[in-house]
Amino acid sequence: MDSAVIYREFSSYLREVFGCRVQKITLDAGLTCPNRDGSVGHGGCIYCNERGSGTGAAKQALSVKEQLERGKAGLSKRYKARKFLAYFQSFSNTYAPLALLKRLYEEALAVEDIVGLSIGTRPDCVAEEVLDYLEDLSKERLIWLEYGLQSASDATLARINRGHRVDAFLDAVRRTRSRRIPVCAHVILGLPGETQKEMLETALFLAGQDIQAVKIHLLYVVRGTVLDSWYRAGAFQCLSLDEYTSTVARFLTLLPSRVIIQRLTGDPHPEELVSPAWALDKQRNLRAIHDYMVINGLYQGKFHDRATMTHS
Repeated sequence: MDSAVIYREFSSYLREVFGCRVQKITLDAGLTCPNRDGSVGHGGCIYCNERGSGTGAAKQALSVKEQLERGKAGLSKRYKARKFLAYFQSFSNTYAPLALLKRLYEEALAVEDIVGLSIGTRPDCVAEEVLDYLEDLSKERLIWLEYGLQSASDATLARINRGHRVDAFLDAVRRTRSRRIPVCAHVILGLPGETQKEMLETALFLAGQDIQAVKIHLLYVVRGTVLDSWYRAGAFQCLSLDEYTSTVARFLTLLPSRVIIQRLTGDPHPEELVSPAWALDKQRNLRAIHDYMVINGLYQGKFHDRATMTHS
């Protein structure tokens, strides 16, 4: 990667593939999670409330098609986007009978100008039959699977009540990539008990995996979660903006330059956010990361790619 390019953006990748501006449209399909319904656990991860990461559209009885049409109208006007990816975001979007998943996915793909799917899910709930079906879809459409890893530490995963271990992620990636479906790994920085060193160990772990993209999230406190109770009791403190900025920057330097960066921070719902308040100013936070990397001569792959060349 040219050092003038700070990191490989998802928007640039999509423009390379489709030749125009492509935007994701977030969907809430009304699905659930094995860490909530009792098959793995109850209550979910410590940072997740009953709404999850969703928009709440499913509770408004909005169909996938209706959500996409609304999203297209807004994003076309705001970003001049011409094509769109349907992003099944809320909870675990491979965790349902195949017949239901087919109906949801195909409803999305039938909408005009939808060029593919991004499917957010857990690595412990993607069945072989679902992967086989997605492999068939991927022959004509762009299909991404997004797996929540969060941390490469089993101790951390237990601490946050994740309900699976790192080996579940490794297994899901192996099975997905055997079908040539691209994988995006989700990680969270600032998890309880993790130092910056431990967060960067997750970057080193991901650098050695056959993944095509990474999403980096800030751990923020949402009302009604276990983490909320920890925060109010003084048992948890969020990262400062300076701490987050430096950690993201160093995280990126350890990832291969080929890996696409789909996200650098989260998007909390303002009405639910407890802390930190700075998480709401996404554009300022992105500028802070960019400026930190420029000032310090950092860019994605700086240390990974150098180490690879040294040992090749």
